[in-house]
Amino acid sequence: MERNLKNVLVISFGFLLLFTAYGGLQSLQSSLNSEEGLGVASLSVVYAALIFSSMFLPPILIQKLGCKWTIAVSMCCYITFSLGNFYASWYTLIPTSVILGLGGAPLWSAKCTYLTIAGTSYAEKEGKNAKDIINQYFGVFFLVFQSSGIWGNLISSLILSQSPTKVEISEEDLECCGAYNCLTDTTNTTGSAKPSNSLIYTLLGVYTASGVLAVLLVIIFLEQIKSDQAETEKEKLEAPSFWSTFLATFRHLKDKRQCLLIPLTMYSGFEQGFLSGDYTKVYVTCALGIQYVGYVMICFAAVNSLCSLLFGKISQFTGRKLLFALATVTNTACIIALLLWKPHPKQLAVFFVFPALWGLADAVWQTQTNGLYGILFEEHKEAAFSNYRLWESLGFVIAFGYSTKLQAYIKLYIVLSVLVLSMMTYGAVEYLETKSSRGTPTASKKENGGPHSQETHM
Repeated sequence: MERNLKNVLVISFGFLLLFTAYGGLQSLQSSLNSEEGLGVASLSVVYAALIFSSMFLPPILIQKLGCKWTIAVSMCCYITFSLGNFYASWYTLIPTSVILGLGGAPLWSAKCTYLTIAGTSYAEKEGKNAKDIINQYFGVFFLVFQSSGIWGNLISSLILSQSPTKVEISEEDLECCGAYNCLTDTTNTTGSAKPSNSLIYTLLGVYTASGVLAVLLVIIFLEQIKSDQAETEKEKLEAPSFWSTFLATFRHLKDKRQCLLIPLTMYSGFEQGFLSGDYTKVYVTCALGIQYVGYVMICFAAVNSLCSLLFGKISQFTGRKLLFALATVTNTACIIALLLWKPHPKQLAVFFVFPALWGLADAVWQTQTNGLYGILFEEHKEAAFSNYRLWESLGFVIAFGYSTKLQAYIKLYIVLSVLVLSMMTYGAVEYLETKSSRGTPTASKKENGGPHSQETHM
């Protein structure tokens, strides 16, 4: 096997093992650690730390440690979160959430840097187009990585369904499920009675082992990028001063289009935060039991992956406006239906319809918003994508932050309001682009979705 491809596969399967654990744990936090909102508070802290990390840490760590050891050290940050869940309290989960958030940005930056250098190196050696090889490497990575959401949730459902006692949910308890949920712990003490400690420890043991295997895989089999290969990339990292890079993110806000895209970017955090933090708790866990959380999130992950691939292909024919319209209609319909629906165990199929439709819409938000940033800000990609990570992460922080303070129907109205605002400001961006392209015919804008990045999924 070609050496660079072997390294790409090592990184891909390392991320698969790591995010099998983290993805499964993230879906369970609101249900597993519901006391005083500890689970969603920890997720809010993760994304707050990620914002800080994105601005400060990646260039420093990659320069000091190199890509291989930055990936390995950052992966260890994720393992601490699994360990913190063994004895979940404010004194264990919050510090480990901070550690995880700090490791998130360097992990993804080092991965991108490594794949870019490896692709460029191979292209130079074989006399091929570097862009084509880099795209192939990223394609291989996401093909492997995308399935982590399926495996992590499958593991959690298979283990947690082993509980010997099944609690019957009374009609009275079911009244506390859904949009008008009771703001008490009763939503988690009905049919969703917390699994036994032995099952929880088994699950956490499997997740921790998966993370450790990821680190060992990288340490043992991933080759360090040679200094001569990394020289160009290192120069890129060192060229701008630390503060100029930091300030470039905020200077980019002088661009009116970037300011108008803030609601759309934050909406991505709001809608994902609602699904993983609220839908899983007040609909699925409350009415069916915690063992079903993994299954419904598998449905979301599978549809999301398939639609991401599909929309990336068809966007060149449909244009991004039509896809944004499709996602808006889909999400709006889901929100209205969730406001009206009273979840009941007899309606099992309905619990899977919502995450499937949500996955379809989320695939548009991810592929097309990333692509839009790449097209609009082609000359300032770094600053633009720093803003993307900043505002999406802020959306997560807010969504998880108010999760335990408000009833689900209020949160649904907030998500819907942000969606409406997002489409209004996005429409203004398209208007500005149309107006601009009329003035400069040679600068006609592409309508295709562009590259698809999943990095903001942590």
